[in-house]
Parts: sequence; structure tokens; C-alpha cells
Amino acid sequence: MKAKAWIAPSLLAAAILGLSGCGENAAAVLGEQATGGDAQLGRKLTFRHDCGSCHIIPGVAAANGTVGPTLERFGRRGYIAGALPNTPENLVEWIVEPHRIRPNSGMPDLGVSPDQARHMAAYLYSLQ
Repeated sequence: MKAKAWIAPSLLAAAILGLSGCGENAAAVLGEQATGGDAQLGRKLTFRHDCGSCHIIPGVAAANGTVGPTLERFGRRGYIAGALPNTPENLVEWIVEPHRIRPNSGMPDLGVSPDQARHMAAYLYSLQ
């Protein structure tokens, strides 16, 4: 079971990188397929939930915060919060309930629903 957690992010990243020359939307399409979300709606939701007050997020107006890590190239990362394998399921769970995963995390609970988190994850996976 643990091997699957390691393989999924690697396969997702390889697929996105392999299609990176196929057009600007290839990464967004793969992110949407992996999460079942809408990357454009996810971009709007990251703005609406003020994620940019803590993170730098490409494509999101005024998202220039430096409290949390930059989310540039998030789709290429192997881990979420430095320890959680970067899978769509883990990312959605992290966005919805970060303190359940890491109780001492500085990531606030923003009241994001699982459905909203799927869209936000699709957008984050599009960041290559």
C-alpha cells in the first residue's frame, strides 16, 4: 500500500512533464483528471480563500505572501507540508483539514469544503 503512495505522485508528475510541450493547458487537464476538479475554478477559489496572504501563487492576483512556502511549481513536488506524499487525495485532505494531519502546522483551517479543495488541487497541480 505504501508503494502506491510513492508511485502516484511520480506517475502524475511524469505524465504532466511529458505533456508539458503539448500546450499550456496540458498540465491543467491532467490535474483536473487526477482530482476531478476544475483548475480555473480552483484558481478563483485560492483567491477567494485568501491563500495568497501566506503563499506566492502564480496566476492569483496579489498572492505574494511569504509566511508559507511558495506554491510555484507545486505540481512537480513530491511532498505536501514536507512529509505527506503529494497525491490528489492527500492534497484535498490537507487543504480541508491541515491540523488533523499536522496539529502544529501554521496552515490555517480556511473552511474549504472537500469539493472546493478538489478544484483548488486541480489548479495547484497545473502549476509546473
